[in-house]
Amino acid sequence: MASKRSDRSGRSTFRGIIKGVAYAALLAVLALIVAVAVAAAYLPSYAELTKRSDLGQMIRVRAANGQVLVSMGPSFGKWLTYDEIPPEMRAALISTEDRRFRSHIGVDPIGLVRAVGSAVLEGHRVRATSTITQQLARNIFLTNKRDYVRKLKEAILALALERKFSKDQILELYLNREYFGGGAYGIDAASRKFFGHSADHLSLGEAAILAGLVKAPSNYSPTADVEAARARSGVVLDTMAKNGFITQQEASAANPAAIRIQQTTSNNSVRYFTDWALPQLDTLIDQTTEPIDVWTTLDPNMQAAADRAIRANAPDGAQGALVAIDRDGAVRAMVGGKDYVSSIYNRATQAERQPGSAFKLFVYLTALESGMKPTDTIVDEPVTIDGWSPRNAERENLGPVSLREAFSRSINTVSAKIGAQVGFSTIADMARRFGITTQISTYPSMVLGSSDVRLIEMTRAFASIENKGVALTPYGIRRVVTADGRMLYNHDADEERVLVAPWVAAEMTDLLQSAVLSGTGRAAQIGRPVAGKTGTTTSNKDGWFIGFSSGLTTGVWMGRDDAKPVGGLQGGTAPARAFHDFMSVAVANRPVEQFETQVPMPDWQLTPEEEMYGDQPADANEMQPMVDQNGMPLSNQPAQEPGYPPQQQPMVRPDGTGEPTQQQLDQAFPPNQQPRQPGNSQRQPQPYPPQPQRQPPPQSTPPSDPLQPRPDAA
Repeated sequence: MASKRSDRSGRSTFRGIIKGVAYAALLAVLALIVAVAVAAAYLPSYAELTKRSDLGQMIRVRAANGQVLVSMGPSFGKWLTYDEIPPEMRAALISTEDRRFRSHIGVDPIGLVRAVGSAVLEGHRVRATSTITQQLARNIFLTNKRDYVRKLKEAILALALERKFSKDQILELYLNREYFGGGAYGIDAASRKFFGHSADHLSLGEAAILAGLVKAPSNYSPTADVEAARARSGVVLDTMAKNGFITQQEASAANPAAIRIQQTTSNNSVRYFTDWALPQLDTLIDQTTEPIDVWTTLDPNMQAAADRAIRANAPDGAQGALVAIDRDGAVRAMVGGKDYVSSIYNRATQAERQPGSAFKLFVYLTALESGMKPTDTIVDEPVTIDGWSPRNAERENLGPVSLREAFSRSINTVSAKIGAQVGFSTIADMARRFGITTQISTYPSMVLGSSDVRLIEMTRAFASIENKGVALTPYGIRRVVTADGRMLYNHDADEERVLVAPWVAAEMTDLLQSAVLSGTGRAAQIGRPVAGKTGTTTSNKDGWFIGFSSGLTTGVWMGRDDAKPVGGLQGGTAPARAFHDFMSVAVANRPVEQFETQVPMPDWQLTPEEEMYGDQPADANEMQPMVDQNGMPLSNQPAQEPGYPPQQQPMVRPDGTGEPTQQQLDQAFPPNQQPRQPGNSQRQPQPYPPQPQRQPPPQSTPPSDPLQPRPDAA
């Protein structure tokens, strides 16, 4: 009797457990149905899912000729509809990733049971069993975090996707949004990157390579490991044949080894340029998340030539940098070091090093602006200034030399004399006028380049001389457009700003040309007119050459990052040779241009008659008629020049004679103002900055910067 009651109790308990499990399962199913329904209701529309801006902003940086230099961020190709996607690509993906894709409801129960059974029997974790729909849900809405909560969410979203969209739409979304490596999202971007053509006409072998990338894009990327990519594609082809998507003969005919992989550029030095140019976007365009194309000024041929020139000429253990600026300020080439991969430090734009004698550009510009001429003579002799006694590189003095010879031979004592004569602060002002932003010392040794400067700023200064004394600003971005062609930015030419008068720039060009023809820069000759200057610092720590020819200005620096001496390094050796190697290629297709070194200085002093009756007056009001056709005075005579008394009544004595009284003279010319003498009329300055009258050296008081107020001015 007791045993029967025990059996009935046991059966009742078992039935209770079964019912509990059934109720729990029913509740779980109901909860799942509700969760799927809610998820489906909140899913974005299909049109919204075809927009890929949620993947991040794509920036393609293009050279001046349109060649893509760098692709940053995600890369998107054309969105291909289901019908535009080749059948080979659809079959390859389904066979590799989810062969029951057409039959399951978003999750694959058969695959899940098989994975769990395998894990139990073999004693390992449950391996990935995600369907194509689950992968799409994860890629769009979730992260790659590996836990059961994420897998549950993934399954619910997959079921919702299958409820809301068709199989064809899901496959289209997947193939256009999946990451295939190398920054490429979608099969079209991947096809263009790896094969150089659109994905709407992929071959079977190419489709197999792309399908094989989904498992591990970094491991099987064709550009990273082409053999691994081809081996993986062979596995995909065998799987397609095994699952009945293609025949074994078709799999054998698709030879992965015969597929041509598009090679990427190996010139990593372009990253020095893009690292300098792209931050400028923050000030050029408003913030945007849409894909953009940034068209730059970089010339790929010049960039390659610059890279070769630095690598071939920089001494062992030393670094090198080069920047080339066109006559409008466009940066055509930039190399910040021997190898970007090993060092991203941009020595062309960031490094501050002593320029040595290259700084004498500003010393001699100041001298020329003060009235000296290239033919003027100055004595090369020992000199001491405030306890500082500079010496020449040859340890000898040449006696009287012309300014041209002193510059071409880079005579230090002459530079020191010029500095003492025109003022060291005046030279510093000249350097700042030409765009040097680093701190410039005003100690006497500054004339020999003891202050640190940047290569790009020194090159800019030389380029302004090539530009006839007109300032230019280096720039790297020409225009920015969106993927649909909408213009976001277009570079406009800077307003011209005159730094020095044209004849000063012409005389400076004369000196720079002599330094290359017969001075320290002879190694920079390229068979056409070149103007430039070398620079070498103490103990051969830095070597410079900066020069221009045919409208292109190039600066070269070499040295060690730790500022240790480099044996044999001088501006006239390795840097000048690098300049020669680069410029020989860079200007090869440009016309030969002779320098304009003889620009006459205008004659500011004209006689009063010339000023009054000249054929081309500066002001049309100066030529208003003074008398009528009968010789009678007109009432609309022009006003007196500024600074003189207003129009006075005719000065006559009370008795009617033409002699003015002393009282009338005092009223017309106060005691602190002298009457203007007929021969001292002087024309007002023209649009160029006012220049001082040319006086033979020496000149004790140098003129102030014509573009800046005097420091002691109120």
